[in-house]
Amino acid sequence: MLGVGALVAVQSQINGTLAGRLGEGLRSGALAAVISFGSGLVVLAVVAALRPGVRRGFFAVPRLVRDGRLRWWQLVGGAAGALLVASQSITVGTIGVALFTVAVVAGQTSTAALVDHLGLGPSGRQAVTRGRLVGAVVTLVAVVVSVAGRLGGSGGIGLAVALLALLPLVAGAGTSFQQAVNGRVSHETGPIAAALNNFTVGTTVLVLLLLAALLLPGRIDGLPGTWWLYLGGLVGVLFITAAAALVKVHGVLVLGLCTIAGQVVSSVLIDAALGEHLGVGTLVGAALALVGVGIGFLTTRTRQERPEPADASALR
Repeated sequence: MLGVGALVAVQSQINGTLAGRLGEGLRSGALAAVISFGSGLVVLAVVAALRPGVRRGFFAVPRLVRDGRLRWWQLVGGAAGALLVASQSITVGTIGVALFTVAVVAGQTSTAALVDHLGLGPSGRQAVTRGRLVGAVVTLVAVVVSVAGRLGGSGGIGLAVALLALLPLVAGAGTSFQQAVNGRVSHETGPIAAALNNFTVGTTVLVLLLLAALLLPGRIDGLPGTWWLYLGGLVGVLFITAAAALVKVHGVLVLGLCTIAGQVVSSVLIDAALGEHLGVGTLVGAALALVGVGIGFLTTRTRQERPEPADASALR
């Protein structure tokens, strides 16, 4: 699960760089998102062509909806994934991977407990504990600290740019929903078929976004020749498939907490490796995000490991 979070941070850097190389404005960001999601869809289509079980699972989705084993809204997790990838392409080049990740962390953590409480994931309803709420609040504070540390002064990024952090914040909130509903689809069809459904929906949404972006100012200079800029889709396939399988075992909150830890640490390391200036606010915000993750995770683990009453077997 930590590795899943690290993959999200890596994909953020790849898609943000790709958007900058393609051109500028919403056009280049939307095109980068389409390339990322579309290449992931191609990879999964090839896998489905080679594995009959994946094809059966994917084409069984309409029947599962008719039978009531899946709801239509459980099939649209890819739209939330599309928002995440689009926000990577549009904002990372301006606000950096670290600030992007802290914003995603806040959105994801603040909604994961709610998603578990509503029972949207395959593990069913889970109680909203005090520790989970404290962890979510601490992580939200982390975003405020991270953004505030980069506002104003000669080295500040300006209020308008800081507002870009709202886009990954919303995308992070959608990530919890995406993990939950993809887990539901995975339970019925298998994780690869669930990922194929996710990428089909997400690519459709992003193509529509690209068509709308062509009506707005911006430019596309052409496709860059750097090969690794086209690996975002493959990275996305890996973490979407893994998350769809893991959420059934661990629930949305625990999965989210672990992936968040992987995102935060990896994003700061990526920015540092690229020579980016990491302000005090970004570092303090990242540290606070890890504290929030730790509070929620340790509270959840303590509840899971708490021994049952001596007469628990009699209640079964």
